[in-house]
Amino acid sequence: MRIALAGAGAFGIKHLDALARIDDVDVVAVVSRTIEQARDFATTYGAAQATTELADVLANPMVDAVILCTPTQVHAQQTIATLEAGKHVLVEIPLADRWQDAEAVARVARATSLVAMVGHTRRFNPSHQWIHQRVARGELNIQQMDVQTYFFRRTNTNALGQARSWTDNLLWHHAAHTVDLFAYQCGEPITSANVLAGLVNSELGIPLDMSIQLRSASGQLCTLSLSFNNEGPFGTFFRYICDNGTYLARYDDLTTGSGDVVDVSKVAVSMDGIELQDREFLRAIRDGDEPNSSISGVLSCYETLGLLQRQLDTAREVPGAN
Repeated sequence: MRIALAGAGAFGIKHLDALARIDDVDVVAVVSRTIEQARDFATTYGAAQATTELADVLANPMVDAVILCTPTQVHAQQTIATLEAGKHVLVEIPLADRWQDAEAVARVARATSLVAMVGHTRRFNPSHQWIHQRVARGELNIQQMDVQTYFFRRTNTNALGQARSWTDNLLWHHAAHTVDLFAYQCGEPITSANVLAGLVNSELGIPLDMSIQLRSASGQLCTLSLSFNNEGPFGTFFRYICDNGTYLARYDDLTTGSGDVVDVSKVAVSMDGIELQDREFLRAIRDGDEPNSSISGVLSCYETLGLLQRQLDTAREVPGAN
């Protein structure tokens, strides 16, 4: 399998490292914002092509599939371009930052026979897989998910603390992880969703604090708090309150409510959620079937985000509202 990686930033590096641990995969092209950076990564990971233009790799017949780790604002258009070029695509979360754009990508994906997948990594983290398997077997029933997504990003920086050329988004990026995971873990649609946003940051032009409430069809709840104002610890923390135990998940680690470590090392072939996500992408291409977190499989998440965005837009129109 010959892969091109577009976007050699913090998450692009995670994918490149993950692909290096998977057999029968070659990274043949790297796209980055500067040609110097593209060449550096191409040399490090053994790619023959280094470029600043996605169109260059889309025209390359040696490329079978593309992983997009580019800025949120271009995800939809680049995913469509990749599919129209006849390449399989894995686009990092989020699929889009508008519901209309997510719908447009889904229409193009349905018209092709290509694998089109979104990087909803929480579905693949061993900690969340452990919960998912027990819910599926009827051993656990989730009553509520209490989730905290906290970073300190009052300036445009990425996960490595480096300057970003684009603005991140609490709703369309970070909330997307939890909105999708909640429905996925409950195994049923979200029927009620509400959002409140804090003050808009004058430099970034977005609210840095947000609170979201979700309810599933049978009454399971999710309470999500998000902030770019938090000074630590960083990351996302999930508390699963179940009918048969409480569990705390953080990326690939899991403990009980009382702090006992749950061994999730045998859940999958790797403890790295990014690697497991990439393995699923490659498996679906080889087997010719739909992957977990396909565009069609996560589309309802973006419909919910669109609903929440409309709530925020309406709130801004109310006289005296922030």
